Amino acid sequence: MNKKTILNNLLKRLACTCAILFVVVNQQVVAQAAKKSSGQPSVTFEQKPGELMISIGGKPFASYVYEDEKISRPYFAHVKSSCGIQVTRNYPPQEGDPKDHATFHPGIWHSFGDISGNDYWRLKSRVEHEMFVEQPKGGPGAGSFTVRNYYMSADGKDRVLAELVKYTILVRPAGTLLLTNSTFSSETGDFVFGDQEEMGLGVRVNTKFSVQYGKGHITNAEGLKEGEGTWGKASNWVDYSGLVDDKNVGVTIMPDPANFRQSWFHTRDYGLMAANAFGQEAMKQGEKSALTVKKGEQFHLGYGVLIYCKPKGAKTDINSAYQDYLHILKN
Repeated sequence: MNKKTILNNLLKRLACTCAILFVVVNQQVVAQAAKKSSGQPSVTFEQKPGELMISIGGKPFASYVYEDEKISRPYFAHVKSSCGIQVTRNYPPQEGDPKDHATFHPGIWHSFGDISGNDYWRLKSRVEHEMFVEQPKGGPGAGSFTVRNYYMSADGKDRVLAELVKYTILVRPAGTLLLTNSTFSSETGDFVFGDQEEMGLGVRVNTKFSVQYGKGHITNAEGLKEGEGTWGKASNWVDYSGLVDDKNVGVTIMPDPANFRQSWFHTRDYGLMAANAFGQEAMKQGEKSALTVKKGEQFHLGYGVLIYCKPKGAKTDINSAYQDYLHILKN
């Protein structure tokens, strides 16, 4: 056997050994990833008439309600943190809860006080759930579903626009992250987002950690505090949190940086916060504005909502949670 043949045989054996090692290592990486993923609490769904029950690790997280006799738009109700403490106000309000805006503020919702003159925030016009475009799918550490909604005219006869919205629930180091990603469009005509305070993604927090009625605080990314300091200010995020049953619980709204412009925040000490990128005049940031979406065009809006719970004395690093949110958006 000559040297060339010996060398070729050695090279073949080396290549074979490397291939085997690659497969073994790759299998180990996959196994480790699966093991890590399987260690996460599972997101699960249970469908009920007009309502989707969401659980994490076998514990209730929230109800996504898409058919309600009193509230004519979809919303998340009874949203709970990982320690079981509810972070949104009871719906309907219970004893000890202020009764204001009882149907306007049911938990977490996405709505608008003016689209082509129609008021969906105050329930004067209806948002109809058409269907689940992607059925609820859960698993270790993550779950998602996609729905299509139609925003109807005030008389209920015409479709002003269609909204395709994907909701994703993720278990993250800081807490539970609810992602919303909406695409608005119309094949029948233009539609216009108007200029009001009540536009965008809103949360009504548990009365027990509201500033006015409980032991809570509002803080934005710049360190400004409470409704007086944060109202009308643009920020990467606003956090509403406080002590409930010796636990530090809270909710943080983080608008997607890819939105058409940064959100101003409509924050109230009685328990409301909303991210509003439309109300330029209403939020005292300039002249009255209007955003027109042409027939056949698509308009996108996204948000992240962090829900968390920590032992008394422990704090959630919202800046780090925001960076985690940005990382998720890039991947």
